[in-house]
Amino acid sequence: QVQLVESGGGLVQAGGSLRLSCAASGSSGSIFSINAMGWHRQAPGKQRELVAFITRDGSTNYSDSVKGRFTISRDNAKNTVYLQMNSLKPEDTAVYYCNADVTNLFSRANRNHWGQGTQVTVSS
Repeated sequence: QVQLVESGGGLVQAGGSLRLSCAASGSSGSIFSINAMGWHRQAPGKQRELVAFITRDGSTNYSDSVKGRFTISRDNAKNTVYLQMNSLKPEDTAVYYCNADVTNLFSRANRNHWGQGTQVTVSS
C-alpha cells in the first residue's frame, strides 16, 4: 500500500509564499518506482484542477494560472515532491492534493495514488 502525506499548507496574506511537501511511502517495500508526481487543487464549488506535474527526470508542466509564480520540484531519493508557491492570490485558496503514479514492486503495475489534501488559504 502506498501513502502520500502532504504538509505545508496554512493561512497566508496575498503576496506571500508557502511551500508544500508530499512524501510517498510504501508498505513492505512495495514501491518499484515513482513516475510522474503532481499537485492538483480544488476550491469550494469548483472541480479539481491540475496545478503542476513533474516527471521522474524533472520535466515540468504548469497550469496557466500559476505559471511564473509556482515551482514544482522533487527529490527522488526521498520520494518527495514540493510545490513552492510565491505571489499568492486569494484565488489560489483551495485544498491542494498531491498525486503520484507508482509502479508496484511485485506486479510492476502502475497506479495513481492521492494524498489526503492540505488547505491553503490566501487572505486579501
